[in-house]
Amino acid sequence: MDRLDNTIRPYAWGSTTAIPRLLGVAPTGEPQAEMWMGAHPGAPSRTPRGPLNEVIDKAPESELGQRTLARFGPRLPFLLKILAAGAPLSLQVHPDLEQAKAGYADEERRGIPVDAAHRNYKDANHKPELICALTEFDGLCGFRAPDAAADLLAGLDVDSLKPYVDVLHAHPEDAALREVLTAVLSADPEEMTHTVTEAAAACARLGGAYAPYADIAHHYPGDPGVIAAMLLNHVRLQPGEALYLGAGVPHAYLSGLGVEIMANSDNVLRCGLTPKHVDVPELLRIVRFEASDPGVLRPEASADGEEVYETPIDEFRLSRYVVTEGAAPHDLTRATPQILLCTAGSVRAGDQVLAPGESVFVPAEDKAEVSGAGTVFRATVAA
Repeated sequence: MDRLDNTIRPYAWGSTTAIPRLLGVAPTGEPQAEMWMGAHPGAPSRTPRGPLNEVIDKAPESELGQRTLARFGPRLPFLLKILAAGAPLSLQVHPDLEQAKAGYADEERRGIPVDAAHRNYKDANHKPELICALTEFDGLCGFRAPDAAADLLAGLDVDSLKPYVDVLHAHPEDAALREVLTAVLSADPEEMTHTVTEAAAACARLGGAYAPYADIAHHYPGDPGVIAAMLLNHVRLQPGEALYLGAGVPHAYLSGLGVEIMANSDNVLRCGLTPKHVDVPELLRIVRFEASDPGVLRPEASADGEEVYETPIDEFRLSRYVVTEGAAPHDLTRATPQILLCTAGSVRAGDQVLAPGESVFVPAEDKAEVSGAGTVFRATVAA
């Protein structure tokens, strides 16, 4: 197995303290948003044998195993991250696989540069993802029931929001959500700024269920995404709890530290809370306008001590082990590639001793045992 040297991405929304605290190092004063573990060409992990993407390119079958290679081609199909949100991320959705393939092909045909600010599809893959909380973690996930969203908006007593309240009460669920989100994102910018300012003041005054939206408005004053966010479920994860985010589900992370795993893709369509491009027509084509429970996941324990976060896709499988000193090692040998990440204590993985925030890549079929006293997350392929 190879110890990984991982890149930390300094996105503006990142916490200045959460990742340094996990790693046991002094903060730099700059935001540290995500630490990437994997073979994504944008920031591949470094190994003693070279960048992980190049290591896999040289010998895909031995690194990935026959099954992974046959199913996903000569690339690691997942990206593992430590994510540290100090401010809300953009409100966004991801396409399904067919939508991603069609969108990517269309933009390639139209000659839109892949790095263009208005490009929606960076690749032809979908981007399901799972976030598991390491600390208390706040987020938005999926639409509220229209009546519940109407009640939340009505409680602000803002005149310009009353037409949205009426629509949410009067229409069938999917039509109501579609009509209101479309209206919010298509409204006159000056009028919407005034509405958001009034709504933000009311949220700050009322507190309670409105407090998360007051904080969002503090970071994104006047952004229509503040009103769009109020259409969504607010969820607070406790350490060890997780959310699975499938295609078409609007979501945003607000604050906290977590382990995130996703299919290896950059495809994001934004709904707001961002200065970046928002393609409203394409967004509305991708969003699934259906109310849903956030669906908080708790791991399912197996007889060997593995705690698995079950998801309906094949590109990744996330689980964790809480290992105790003196117990027999856990055998993690598997026919698929793995990344093992320590998040607490001191864990021995093979001949490597991992402290919090440290990780290793384990090629398919390579012997992998973990022991020690701490917590280790295991990222691999479900197929």
